[in-house]
Amino acid sequence: MVANIPDYAPQLQRLMQQAGLRSDRELSQKAGVSELQLSRLRRGLALQTSADILLKISQALQISLTELLATFAPGSVELEESAPTAAIEQEYQRLQATLDIQRASLMEEFQLSSLQILESWMLQWPTAASKAQENQNLPAVKLLPLLRPVEQLLQEWGVEAIAPVGTEIPYDPQQHQLLEGTAQPGETVKVRYTGYRQGDKLLYRAKVSPV
Repeated sequence: MVANIPDYAPQLQRLMQQAGLRSDRELSQKAGVSELQLSRLRRGLALQTSADILLKISQALQISLTELLATFAPGSVELEESAPTAAIEQEYQRLQATLDIQRASLMEEFQLSSLQILESWMLQWPTAASKAQENQNLPAVKLLPLLRPVEQLLQEWGVEAIAPVGTEIPYDPQQHQLLEGTAQPGETVKVRYTGYRQGDKLLYRAKVSPV
């Protein structure tokens, strides 16, 4: 005889509606878990699911972890001292602490690598800027080499200029912003301030004016 498999689909559907989620796919994307994990929840396998997965789902549904377990594992949260909830909450705290440490470590590594690239600029730019203020006749072209570390950092991050300042290019309203006048797509415009892309992502549109 085949054992009855629990079906918590109605409960999950109700919670999804309350959270404004229309499908498993939306919940999966918002929680950052696979749809297979949601299927396990429906089949009454909440207590066999890892704490971090349960927490992500509860946050996506905008409910507490205790409420999630009370819904999909009835009876598991009756005794606070011995219920699985306590163990899950403890596991979550451990995971959260680990993530915080990893996040801090990654940020420190990121900052250190960035500072190493910018080292020469950080050491030389304040002195150069001070001399430029003292000597108004100092050619600005002499300061340009000091900006190379900044350019190198942008290159390391995959940030590219849309077009050099002064160039004349066909107007593209998706990538260009008119500073004055009007222009139709394809008409020639002149770049006044360069814009930037990072891979396929547009960071800043180039500012242009009609020729």
